[in-house]
Amino acid sequence: MRKVAELAGRWFAVLVLLGGIAGLAAPTALEPIAGHIPLLLGIIMFGMGLTLRGADFVLVLRRPWAVLLGVVCQFTIMPLLAWGIGHLFGLDGTAMIGMILVGAAPGGTASNVIVYLAKGDTALSVTLTSVSTLLAPLLTPALVLWLAGTDLDVTYGSLVGSIVQVVLIPVLAGLLVRAFAGGLVEQYMLPYLPLVSVAGIVVVVAGIVAANADAVLSTGLLVALAVILHNSLGLLLGYGVARAAGLEETARRAVSVEVGMQNSGLAASLATTHFTPAAALPAALFSVWHNISGSLLASYWARRPVREPARAERVTGA
Repeated sequence: MRKVAELAGRWFAVLVLLGGIAGLAAPTALEPIAGHIPLLLGIIMFGMGLTLRGADFVLVLRRPWAVLLGVVCQFTIMPLLAWGIGHLFGLDGTAMIGMILVGAAPGGTASNVIVYLAKGDTALSVTLTSVSTLLAPLLTPALVLWLAGTDLDVTYGSLVGSIVQVVLIPVLAGLLVRAFAGGLVEQYMLPYLPLVSVAGIVVVVAGIVAANADAVLSTGLLVALAVILHNSLGLLLGYGVARAAGLEETARRAVSVEVGMQNSGLAASLATTHFTPAAALPAALFSVWHNISGSLLASYWARRPVREPARAERVTGA
């Protein structure tokens, strides 16, 4: 099982792509999965909580500037890009809502692995994912209502409630289990969590694509191009802002990946719960693409040595 879990993590992008293909090939059989996305996401987020420790948040105090910069980029660059690209491509209705939901989501659950493979600052990546996830119940609903319009048939409180149920409570539960049973978690659960996360995301993507099979075939190409541009600009601008702010190369890579990779599972859950399954299409396509682009970027960076300035005083917020 450990080898299977390792293989699942290594071939994450391919497995997610296969999940999307399965959704197109058997839409009738897989469409009912879309109704269980909040539960599946809750399981994934509980697994994320199990990987966290209180020490992961110490970095907020040790390097506040780097953490603050990353979180601000997360909740400004991606939401505004989603809104701008959506208008640029002429998206409206559920497609536009779906783009904004993806942009307003916190960092993706696979970003830490991508940063590690890219020889980036993994500790910073874990902290940014954790902080943005904990802030999501407050910021994500506000951004969605602001950018998508106040005439939406959904309230701030209902969006907050959904995020608390499927993200905050599972993550905190995982943190508590790790705190009180750390030895058991590390020995019997952590090695298999990649398999749980990968399987969960693959099933989510398959269900969303199946529920929107007709839309994927008719308008999927346009939405896919919008999603690719959204992700690519997020990665580029995240790196550029971190570089302009004076962060070291490993931190730049971490901020880039954290900004460009979104928790598309959360976006899909909110879409299916508060809007329509069609609103989850951008999230499904983003989930497929950002794992592919993240893997390609990690492979590129892994082959490039990290050259840091010799001087001791690096602008990292330390």
